This record gives sequence, C-alpha cells and structure tokens, in this order.
Amino acid sequence: MNGRTRFLNAARREYVDTRPVWMMRQAGRFLPEYRAIREKTSFLELCANPELACEVTMQPIRRFDVDAAIIFSDILVPIAKMGQTLTFGKGHGPRLAPPIRSWDDFRMLRRIDPYEETREVHETVQRVRDAVGTEKAVIGFAGAPFTLLAYMVDGEGSRNFAETKRLLFSEPDLAHEILSLIADVIVDYLGMQIDAGADAVQLFDSWAGLLSPDDFDTFAGAYAASIMERLADRGTARIYFPKSIGAYLERAKAVPCEVVGVDWAQDLSKARELFAPDRALQGNLDPTALLGTREQLDTRIDTLLAATKGYAGHIVNLGHGIIPSTDPETALHFVRRVHELGAGCCDADEG
Repeated sequence: MNGRTRFLNAARREYVDTRPVWMMRQAGRFLPEYRAIREKTSFLELCANPELACEVTMQPIRRFDVDAAIIFSDILVPIAKMGQTLTFGKGHGPRLAPPIRSWDDFRMLRRIDPYEETREVHETVQRVRDAVGTEKAVIGFAGAPFTLLAYMVDGEGSRNFAETKRLLFSEPDLAHEILSLIADVIVDYLGMQIDAGADAVQLFDSWAGLLSPDDFDTFAGAYAASIMERLADRGTARIYFPKSIGAYLERAKAVPCEVVGVDWAQDLSKARELFAPDRALQGNLDPTALLGTREQLDTRIDTLLAATKGYAGHIVNLGHGIIPSTDPETALHFVRRVHELGAGCCDADEG
C-alpha cells in the first residue's frame, strides 16, 4: 500500500497496512537542505516561487518517506492579498499592516480571486502533485477564520490577542462581517488547491484556544463549519485542527470534517472516545519529545499507537509543528518506528 492510499484510507477510517504519518512543518528550518535555500531567498520570496516551494515541499518526502506532502506556504498568504501588507523580519514573526479595527478599516478589505492573486500556490500544488504522482498524498491548507482574524486585528502574533478579543466583545457585528469575508476567501482558496490536485485540505485554527467554549462556537467553530460544509462535495479529505481546546474538544464535533487534529495536551484515548467511529484523528506527539532520548521517544510513540489500537482512523503526526532544533535523524526514527509498529495497531473496528 503506498502512502497516498494509506493516508486517504485512514482519513476514511478504512483498512490500512500500517499507520500513515507526516509531520506539521516537516519542510522547514530543521532541515539543512531547507536552510541552504533560505540563505539565498527570503521566506516570502520562497512562498511566491512555485519551483522552490515545490522543492522545499519535496525535501521531507525524500528524506523521511512520510505518507503525505503538505504544500510549503503560509496561512497569511491569501489574507495579505485582501488589502493589508504582510512582512516578515528578523527577530519577529509575521506582521500585517494596517490592523483592521474599525468599519473604515474593514471597507478597505476585498474578496480576492485566488486563481489570479495566489496563482503561485496553485502552481506549487500542481508541481507537487506531478512530483509525487499517486505515491503520496498532497495536502493543501489554510488558516481558519478566527485565527486569521486574530492576525488581521492585532497585526502580529500576541500572547493574548487583546485587540482581537476587544473587537469580539465591543463590536461583534464588525467581527462577524470580517469573519464572513475571510470564510468566503478561504473556501475559494482551498477549492483552488483542490482543483490543482490536493487530496486533502487542513484548516489550522491555531488560536482557537484563546476563546471560551461559547465564544469558540460563535466566533471560531461556526466559521470553520461554514468552510467545511461548502467543501463537502469536493471528495477531498477535510482536516480541522483547533489547537488548545482540550477542555471543550467535543465542540469541534459541530465542524463537519473527515479528520480532527489533536494537539499534544489532549488525551488521544479520550479524543477517540469522542470522535470514533465517525471521524478520524490526527496527532498528537509532543514535538519536544523529538528533542529527548531515543528511549523516551520510543515509549511515547508506543503509547501513542496504543491509544488508537484497533481503530483504522488515525493519522500519526505531531501535536503541533516540529521544532527547528530537532535532529533530522530523530525525525526519521519517529517516522520509521510508526511505520514498523503501526501495522499491528490499525485493523478497523467499531471505534
């Protein structure tokens, strides 16, 4: 069974010969071949160059033989085309300017045509599809509306995103208008990636955990659900990853999808109880486990596999992105151990 079949079967909770595995941020700074490219090219230049973006996407496929290739890009790429300016600089993460905090600010935003304004992403997906053929799954992705709203309003990453929450609580009508516009853009953006050849699309809700359960339903879950509902007829595996909502993970049931991403702070066995047999799970090794000893890593991998033993619907991954200081040889060991031991864990059952 090749990686593509293994990945898609797990997403559908069907028979797999062993656990599929890939790693969030598997293309990135921990790879020397990636760093060699970045010495000559800025991050945004790399995202905008389909040839280089494809090469970077393929690096972990060649090095680790993971089952899926996730497109190299950034969740803010489509948002930056809507009217704000995106910059990355040394010593700080992404910044969007000007921040969107009033109705006048909102009126400067526009709905984009991703086929025209993010055509470099379309070409990157096509190139990766051609490169992997039918051997590996291709994953497109986007940020979820609430997570993108947080960057658009605060203008950059924040510990508490106070400006975003101020907007939610003082101008909820404006917040809903912005979220609706973002959802429309992301539906088009993910649809474009599907048209280009993506087998699956992942919606990253990285800042969902900032919200209370009820606010999650209102400002995050509802808009993620709107996107997923509109992609339901595309025949593509839909993955929703709401980070840090372990205390109310059951609220993610309202978001229609094939796969729910689970971060490392959540009990995978309990997640299985919540979602099996109707949803597959993805995750959830603590990324910092790759920084420790092989012995402790093996124990954690074994525990991870045991949590879903007998359930076909488990795509093994980290609970968030791989850490830049990770030794690539340790990442390779992780992938190989999952493939070697996963065969005894994945016969389908009732959940």
